[in-house]
Amino acid sequence: MRAHPPHSNPPHRVSRWCAAAQRQLVSWWFMLQFGAAVLVLGLSPRTYTAQFRAATARQLLMTTWQVLPWFSSLAALLSLVLIRIVVVTAVSYGLSQYALQMVVRVLVLELIPLSAAMFVALRSGLAFNAGATPGQPAHGMPTLQSLSPQRLQTELAPRVLADAFSVLTLAMVNSVLVLVLAYLVVYGLSPWGLPGFTRTVGQVFDLAVSLGFLLKIILFSLAVAVVPMAASLQAWSTRSTMQPGAVRLFLVLLLLEVGFLMVKYI
Repeated sequence: MRAHPPHSNPPHRVSRWCAAAQRQLVSWWFMLQFGAAVLVLGLSPRTYTAQFRAATARQLLMTTWQVLPWFSSLAALLSLVLIRIVVVTAVSYGLSQYALQMVVRVLVLELIPLSAAMFVALRSGLAFNAGATPGQPAHGMPTLQSLSPQRLQTELAPRVLADAFSVLTLAMVNSVLVLVLAYLVVYGLSPWGLPGFTRTVGQVFDLAVSLGFLLKIILFSLAVAVVPMAASLQAWSTRSTMQPGAVRLFLVLLLLEVGFLMVKYI
């Protein structure tokens, strides 16, 4: 009687799949709890002690103020090229009246928020072991109760809030910058194009689109701030060489973007 190889044992594979699914659920639940705890700390006036304000100010300086000028310069250069391509292509096909709307819808509504989120994630959010310190448990998934309240308030929460603020600031500032560049490319330095420009932008940014745009930026900022930090805590506690937060963050951003596109255009 021939014995089956160990890897062909179905019950063993099913148990491994169940264990992996359970770990994923626990990991996602910890991420949601961690994000909710940081949000509560950020909205509580008692949190803003002198130490918390100083730590948050340092993080804001590193994540927003130091990168805003050169990120805006790079975004302006790329946006200027794309705006010029869209305008010239629209004029060549006799669709110049739709060029400005296309620029606003593609660049301002979609590409700028996504690029700001990806930039902050790649620059600071995906430093997975930056939030880990020695002395944490080496085995088992972390829980919110296992985190020190002092460490959560003075070390982790300032980083999360600073990353979220960085995404909001970069997206808003560069959206306004793209609108200014679009006006200059289409109308030049003439002030007579302002009525038509404001009318076109107002047609794009109606109440529903404006609220959806603001909500998308807020959700992007929360995802970039919370997901990598929660993943860094979990990766340290399990001593894993993987970086699951990267895949998870990109998945969350992709689902948010697809969801907003479906609501907007379907």
